[in-house]
Amino acid sequence: MAEDKGRSAADEDALMAEWEAMADDPPADGKGDAATAEWEAMLGGGDADGAETDLMTNVSGRESARVLNQDEIDSLLGFDGGADSDQNRSGIQAILNSGMVSYERLPMLEVVFDRLVRMMSTSLRNFTSDNVEVSLDNLVSLRFGDYLNSIPLPAMLAVFKAEEWDNFGLLTVDSSLIYSIVDVLLGGRRGTAAMRIEGRPYTTIERNLVERMIHVVLADLSAAFDPLSPVAFRFDRLETNPRFATISRPSNAAIVAKLRIDMEDRGGRLELLLPYATLEPVRELLLQMFMGEKFGRDSIWEIHLMEELWQTEVELEAVLDQQYLPLYSVLDMEVGTRLMFNATPDSRVVMRCGDVPMWAGRMGRKGNHIAICLDEKIKRKRNA
Repeated sequence: MAEDKGRSAADEDALMAEWEAMADDPPADGKGDAATAEWEAMLGGGDADGAETDLMTNVSGRESARVLNQDEIDSLLGFDGGADSDQNRSGIQAILNSGMVSYERLPMLEVVFDRLVRMMSTSLRNFTSDNVEVSLDNLVSLRFGDYLNSIPLPAMLAVFKAEEWDNFGLLTVDSSLIYSIVDVLLGGRRGTAAMRIEGRPYTTIERNLVERMIHVVLADLSAAFDPLSPVAFRFDRLETNPRFATISRPSNAAIVAKLRIDMEDRGGRLELLLPYATLEPVRELLLQMFMGEKFGRDSIWEIHLMEELWQTEVELEAVLDQQYLPLYSVLDMEVGTRLMFNATPDSRVVMRCGDVPMWAGRMGRKGNHIAICLDEKIKRKRNA
């Protein structure tokens, strides 16, 4: 029995020594590294397929740090990876667009464009000799660069200038309206769709006909702004490439009015773009809630203020003489110093209200009081 106990103790000591040797010197065949990597993979949060795990616990029961994948990061930042990602306005996109000016802050623009729609309906009927209906789809505010990138080609872009505001605007005519106008003006039969030949440049006849229609639209736009502020919109040039129709910086804000023109079974879209820099000269007028609005005007208060002003008491000073002395003479004055005036009994006396000269006259006497007879009103010089 003693020998068995001695052997077991010796075997345990040998086994412990062998484990310590394995811990200090890993085997050269790489099996120890593989086992270590396997344990680390099991404890670190990744399986054999490389898929990410949201939360793993180590041997001691403590939770490891959460690793976010790209989809979770996009959802937190407000980006949607779906088909409508361009129209997503939350998160970072909302912060970037928070500085955009909305057209709703300029209420008079709706009144102007309503007048434009009514006037265009009449003028285009006379221009085409057809039944034309014009409607305003919507008003949107966006950046100029985004608008140029969204224009469906082929299209014609007319650049016009607001003479009184010294800035430019843009008028976009889509291909459907171009072919419809050409078909109507050249005597196309009703009930037949206009022929469209895509992939070719517009002919001189098509450009001239569309330019005539643009002149009609610009004349109506000038008339629509007349009650607010007289302005003349002058046609500048006609482009077919949006890059050549750049009238503002891509990041500048602009307002776009989308108009729909229907001629029975034919028609198309007409888009009018006005940068906010163009509307800046009449911004105060566009902020009005209705035509001719005057904020803060109260006739009752004005009459009361005028009546009280007429009864206000003011202090008048009679200036007999005025002298200019050097500073050292003033500093040398003391009690008993006499100042000799150049005034005589016949000298003219100036009446002042504050620093403003009002009247001039001669000094005299009435009873026991000194009096001044006013005989001249002093005219003040206005600053040029």
